Amino acid sequence: MPDSLGESFVTADLFSLEGKSALVTGGSSGLGLIMAKGLLQNGVKVIIASRSKEKCDEALASLNEFGDCRAIAADVTKASERKLLVEFAKKEFGSLSILINNAGANWGAKLEDYPDDGFAKVMDTNINAVFSLSRDMTPLLQEASSSSDPSRIINIGSMDGIHVPIVQRVPTFAYSASKAALHHLTRTMAVDLASRNITVNAVAPGFFASKMTDYVFENFKDDIEDDCPLHRVGKPAEIVGIINYLASRAGAYTNGTVIPVDGGTSISKGRREWTD
Repeated sequence: MPDSLGESFVTADLFSLEGKSALVTGGSSGLGLIMAKGLLQNGVKVIIASRSKEKCDEALASLNEFGDCRAIAADVTKASERKLLVEFAKKEFGSLSILINNAGANWGAKLEDYPDDGFAKVMDTNINAVFSLSRDMTPLLQEASSSSDPSRIINIGSMDGIHVPIVQRVPTFAYSASKAALHHLTRTMAVDLASRNITVNAVAPGFFASKMTDYVFENFKDDIEDDCPLHRVGKPAEIVGIINYLASRAGAYTNGTVIPVDGGTSISKGRREWTD
């Protein structure tokens, strides 16, 4: 048996991220920007990626005060741009410790009005691109991994992939389906990549302030807070804490999980009716 009393359990050691490297897709705004800042402040070298070069440049200017950040404009749904992203990460870091698949899309419409191309766009961004980028980044992740400190893939799911959305008055069929698929893809990849010393986990956020949730916040803030047992929305530190745990030594044995960060909303109540 190992001498566990000879090991450091000091929080600063358990949660240290110093010297790691990360790629955060959708990192120029919302939760992606928050997660990138949280990693940078803890010694991680970070690449943020977003479709908009302008937004990447703006985010980079803000993030550089917190640490070593790089940015690249890339659409993860396009194979040619994923290839550029892999090449950029290899050139900048040589290997990659952490991949955070955060880029996402949404589309809301009544069933009879829901367009095929809207459904396809959401699925392509939220599930197809996550699989493809994770596959393409695996060699770089494997290069940085070891049995004692595996590389990490962290997929950003949603509480809407756990339960039927309870506050939207306009259904988001593709979003919910894509996030449920992402949660199970996480489990499947976790089993497959464990032999390469890569863990795969998902975080399922509830409501946090972001561009994607602006409309819901503006129109249904009271409903959101009422449906959460804690009667509030999430705070930035509460998503950063989970990400940093999964990326650190403390989370090295956590694999194939889907962690809700929603104040208990996904387990508390049935959905509201989709009526005006």
